[in-house]
Amino acid sequence: MTDRSKSKLQPKRGGKFSVLQRFASLNHALAGLLVLIEEQHNARVHVAAALIVVTLGLLTGLVSIEWILVFVAIGLVFMAEAFNSALEYLADAAVPEHHELIRKAKDVSAAAVLMAAGLAVIIGVWAFIP
Repeated sequence: MTDRSKSKLQPKRGGKFSVLQRFASLNHALAGLLVLIEEQHNARVHVAAALIVVTLGLLTGLVSIEWILVFVAIGLVFMAEAFNSALEYLADAAVPEHHELIRKAKDVSAAAVLMAAGLAVIIGVWAFIP
């Protein structure tokens, strides 16, 4: 491999590993989480639902596998909501006016959140109803 081809494989911001850069990346991720919760109404609904489910789990004494599934479901819903929000922010910045393909992309992204939430409901019913 030539020096020229090696440089194409390196990330644009490449360089040596830096603990400070990793902390900066973590800071950006936490800022994104705050944006999600502060600006997205549905994310706040998901936070409330997660708190209720965790409280119910503590009160009913879920077993290990039930806790694992509940936390996986909560995580999937939040990840889907985050990806949906990110896509919406990017789409709105790229094409501020109405565009049919942007509408479809947003609808499909919202469907992913709906699917994750539906799965979370199924897991919740399984975990909480004997």
